[in-house]
Amino acid sequence: MENVIQKNYFKKLHKKKELTDKTKTVLVTIAAIVFAFIFLTPIILTVSNSFMAPSEINSNYGSIFETTEKGGKTFISKEVNLKFIPDMVTFSQYYIVLFKSPEYLLKFWNSVIYTVPIVVVQLIIATLASYGFSRFDNKIKSALFFGYIILMLMPYQVTLVPNFLVSKWLGTYDTMWSILLPGFFSPFAVFLLTKFMKRIPKEVIEAAAIDGAGEWDVFSKVCTPLCKGGIASIAILLFFDYWNMVEQPLILLPNADKHPLSVFLSKINAGEISLAFAVAVIYLVPPLLIFLYGEDYLVEGISYQGGIKG
Repeated sequence: MENVIQKNYFKKLHKKKELTDKTKTVLVTIAAIVFAFIFLTPIILTVSNSFMAPSEINSNYGSIFETTEKGGKTFISKEVNLKFIPDMVTFSQYYIVLFKSPEYLLKFWNSVIYTVPIVVVQLIIATLASYGFSRFDNKIKSALFFGYIILMLMPYQVTLVPNFLVSKWLGTYDTMWSILLPGFFSPFAVFLLTKFMKRIPKEVIEAAAIDGAGEWDVFSKVCTPLCKGGIASIAILLFFDYWNMVEQPLILLPNADKHPLSVFLSKINAGEISLAFAVAVIYLVPPLLIFLYGEDYLVEGISYQGGIKG
């Protein structure tokens, strides 16, 4: 009799636990859906509104961009109408941006010219420097790596003035090199890749050395392949960072023709509201494609940690 009572008691506990677990799962799922909708709403609105006619965009959002006769902003006294589905789908904005307004494509290619070389060269320098920091241990290396950490912790706004002065001194001010050179030698990738390479077991490197591998072979055939997940994830983060840069071009490139699209988007005037949505969608495509393609590498780089699974 007691055994039957105990069994029934444990069955009830098990059922309560299952109900509790299901309730938690449902609540977590609902919360995830709500937060996902909140975060995705601006992107959905941008994409859907890029297919709206200019007249419809002005009627829905024109009050946001209204200005006074003196150029100041007006108080928005009426509600803004957020629309996810346009009344009439049109591709006129994309036609204007891609074929009738070359300035937008020029700014887009400025972004590519600044971002791609910085990512490639910074990764090359970072892999070489990280290998040295991880392989050799002395006081000079420790002091230099500490300097890298200090520079990495500083916000870029703090280093804008030194960069401005150095670019003036080097004669690179108002040229693409004022953006490229600081980007090439940024400490962010060096710091992260050093942590990845330090996680590679010394036994692996010693085994390669016993087999007759030199330093270059150890670097190129052992350490670099084992850190490919980290290199890919850092490349994605670097691309996002420099693709969206604003402060550097504003300070170091007074000539607006050399600005990337990230800066130009913030300057689109009220007469080009409809074009702003189309340009924003075009600007969104490269980082979105890179993220979708490199998502597995990004996760692997975070969880793999130096290429040696535990």
